[in-house]
Amino acid sequence: MPEDGAGELPADWSRWRDQVALTGYDERWRRMAESGVNPHGEADLVSWYRPASVLDGGCGTGRVAIELARRGVRVLGVDADPDMVSAARAKAPSLRWRLADLTELDTVLAAETDTGADRFDVVVLAGNVVPYIAAEHRPAAVAASARALSAGGRLIAGFSLRAGWPSVDDYDRWCLDAGLVAEDRFATWDREPYAGGDYLVAVHRKP
Repeated sequence: MPEDGAGELPADWSRWRDQVALTGYDERWRRMAESGVNPHGEADLVSWYRPASVLDGGCGTGRVAIELARRGVRVLGVDADPDMVSAARAKAPSLRWRLADLTELDTVLAAETDTGADRFDVVVLAGNVVPYIAAEHRPAAVAASARALSAGGRLIAGFSLRAGWPSVDDYDRWCLDAGLVAEDRFATWDREPYAGGDYLVAVHRKP
């Protein structure tokens, strides 16, 4: 996959990036850890399913992928923002990072075939990845994520529920259309059961 493969970034994501400095973004997690708050809830939930391999879609600066790799999981980080990919690569140059939109995962994984890393036990979409995808591309991104899974693999996504962003029903429909089966639904990455509210962590399995 060429390093300039990602296209124009979605408007919601661009607005968020205009307000956030990458150094400050990473600093937030460091401060959480120093104050005794666990900054690795996403990695904890993913690890609960005992995957050997994880594709971190919308990997950002690599926080989740790096922590999973530290736990012995084989990881691939993919993000459409070149600054994010560069930051992740600088922090963990030995890991695999790819610049690509999630709708381009088929092409990315075709290039990974020689490494035996073209299918994954989990694809994780953490940190509002789903709503930050351009609205017209969300179903295709979910479908591409599903194709990246091994049989029995899981798509795990966490995102805020707010006006103008995908609803629970929207996301379930895209997963169903992609051939995935709903398995778990949580309100937090700490596996608190979902009973409504403004945040969803959804787990869908590939039969």
